[in-house]
Amino acid sequence: MRPYSLTGGRTRVGHVLLVETFVAALDAPEERRELTSGGLNSRVLPEIRAIVGLCRRMRSVAEVAALLKMPLGVVRVLLSDLADQGKIRVYGTGRGTGQPDRALLERVLGGLRRL
Repeated sequence: MRPYSLTGGRTRVGHVLLVETFVAALDAPEERRELTSGGLNSRVLPEIRAIVGLCRRMRSVAEVAALLKMPLGVVRVLLSDLADQGKIRVYGTGRGTGQPDRALLERVLGGLRRL
């Protein structure tokens, strides 16, 4: 499905969702409450189900996008919708605002060099 149709053309998100931001589902696996994409009708998209399924365990935004092979921007919009609906919790990066974490940047740089 094209990214535009998944997000209804939206690109802005209501939550701070950096690539390293952690998210996790709030519903128990056996619960089947309605999951919808904000701005779309009430039908449940398979991508939404997949995101909630992956988020049964805490994951980063980048990890969700990579595992689903979806564009990061689309995943951010869908995660923000789910957070607005109370289906997932946005935990943040585990560090305060300010300067980027040097150790994280060095790990990313090392990974890029290995490519």
